[in-house]
Amino acid sequence: MNNIIDEGRGGSRTAPTIENILKDIHPVDATFYKKAQKRLDDLTKPNGSLGRLEEFAKRLVAITENLMPELDKKLIFTFASDHGVADEGVSAYPKEVTRQMVFNFLRGGAGINVLARHAGADVVAVDIGVDYDFVGTGFALPYCRGGSRTAPTFISKKIMMGTRNMRNGPAMTRDEAIRCVEVGIKLANEYAEKGYKIFGTGDMGIGNTTPSSAIAAVLIDKPVVEVTGRGTGIGDIALRKKIEVIEDAIAINKPDPSDPIDVLAKVGGAEIGGIAGLIIGAASNRIPVVVDGFISTAGALIAYCMEPKTKDYMFAAHNSVEIGHKAMLDKMGLQPILDLNLRLGEGTGAALAMLMIEAGLKIYKEMATFGEAGVSEKD
Repeated sequence: MNNIIDEGRGGSRTAPTIENILKDIHPVDATFYKKAQKRLDDLTKPNGSLGRLEEFAKRLVAITENLMPELDKKLIFTFASDHGVADEGVSAYPKEVTRQMVFNFLRGGAGINVLARHAGADVVAVDIGVDYDFVGTGFALPYCRGGSRTAPTFISKKIMMGTRNMRNGPAMTRDEAIRCVEVGIKLANEYAEKGYKIFGTGDMGIGNTTPSSAIAAVLIDKPVVEVTGRGTGIGDIALRKKIEVIEDAIAINKPDPSDPIDVLAKVGGAEIGGIAGLIIGAASNRIPVVVDGFISTAGALIAYCMEPKTKDYMFAAHNSVEIGHKAMLDKMGLQPILDLNLRLGEGTGAALAMLMIEAGLKIYKEMATFGEAGVSEKD
């Protein structure tokens, strides 16, 4: 049966403040890059011949400050929330699909379940703002798909029953936005204590490419039209409406680009705040975090603008087809691992990228050195 954890309204205000957590984030120690590079250069291959796989290994060593790090426990958090702006017709799907997909996650039948099993990662579905009372229904669903991993865990950290329509005013209050970030930080701390070595981010929320585009436009100072894509596959008329809705929301709410929490509150989403908090918490615990697609990257951008050193702990999973995604990655100086025309979300790109990151670590740890193999080194 599924693991169901009801923690009521998320975001304990007795926990350490976000400001204190941000102070715990330090840049990685460059000496560990050098130590990892020395081993890589002693492996039975021409220097640098395994390209970015070598980069991944060096980064893991530096992030963890461990010359032989482990990735034996991997976890993908899929944050779910509804959005009032969906009422504007910005998505091809009705908002009911958000809760329906959460049930699908818990049955093990969604894309993230399949790819997480492939990557050997656990999945935690987090209700941070879905307009549905999952716990009140007393649901319990069997894990009915293939694979031997335990059932996905469902955690209720609900801050609200969906955000408000940002075209008419702020999507959230500032306090709600802060509590969303706190949810992510708390989850990072809890699962760090459980021994997880790498996190992945994921999302579910009908309409959530709209607040993500709004966040991108404000924080990287680009016209809305240059960072707004088709999301679930809307047509030309709906895309023009979506751009207009975002422009109106920014004009009405006037989010302050120098204040990431203000941007999150006024034109963001609960799951985006949760992802931002998870990244902040991961960085404070020296845990690498694999950032999925467009929505996850909007959360990453919030975290980065709150504390740029969080970038040192992020791996960009992929470059999605959403036109604003690359602009956000460029703002943070992150190079995506994959480019597969993905646009599903859920954490699917993060699961795939974990395989590449782990491949780099296996090369670093398991490949023979010249001395071990009795191979002559180059002149």
